[in-house]
Amino acid sequence: MSGYQFKRVLLKLSGEALIGEAGYGIDPKVLDSLAEQIHSVMGNGVQIAIVVGGGNIFRGLAAASSGMDRAQADYMGMLATVMNALALQDALERRSVFTRVMSAIEMQSVAEPYIRRRAIRHLEKGRVVIFAAGTGNPYFTTDTTAALRALEIGADCIMKATKVDGVYDADPMKYPDAVKFDELAYIEVLNLGLTVMDNTAISLCMDNDLPIIVFNMDKPGNIARALNGEHVGTIVKGGN
Repeated sequence: MSGYQFKRVLLKLSGEALIGEAGYGIDPKVLDSLAEQIHSVMGNGVQIAIVVGGGNIFRGLAAASSGMDRAQADYMGMLATVMNALALQDALERRSVFTRVMSAIEMQSVAEPYIRRRAIRHLEKGRVVIFAAGTGNPYFTTDTTAALRALEIGADCIMKATKVDGVYDADPMKYPDAVKFDELAYIEVLNLGLTVMDNTAISLCMDNDLPIIVFNMDKPGNIARALNGEHVGTIVKGGN
């Protein structure tokens, strides 16, 4: 059995988080660091599922704002998440971490179709499951996908990996005096318009009392610390 506080978690990665210093696409150093952190906690009874975005390759919303049909742009963004999922799978399997990519859009040559019960069975067998292609539907973000998949598989929490060490009242990269929150209620996130996850995802988590931990993925060991219940960023959960 695991000594971790959380047994089954969903790790949410933005596509932008994989860019690193590359400026575009996937930085192999970021991918390797992330894979090493995940590898270090496997084998201790913890079960990890991952939802990865595609913004480092293609952002559907940005393309739609430039005149492209929104649904078409979103489908292209979903395909970008599959590319990221395959890259992450490769990095994990080079560390002998058994991994399955499950896609909401059928592409049997490279990924399994998403089937909820099969995903849970993979997790129970100690495999990392990477959910790709969002929900398979346009107009839904990978934030919403993360909340939906976390609830479907019965995750204990969502761990959102970012480039900063939690949630601030302003962008800490632009405003040095930005104030960091240690803990937030779901309704505070919605009322203050904080960019933790999109409103649909926050509402799903609020309705089902699913906590969200926002932490810096660039600091080695933070995934293990978060699993241990240590304070590594900001936790969003139900208020009093």
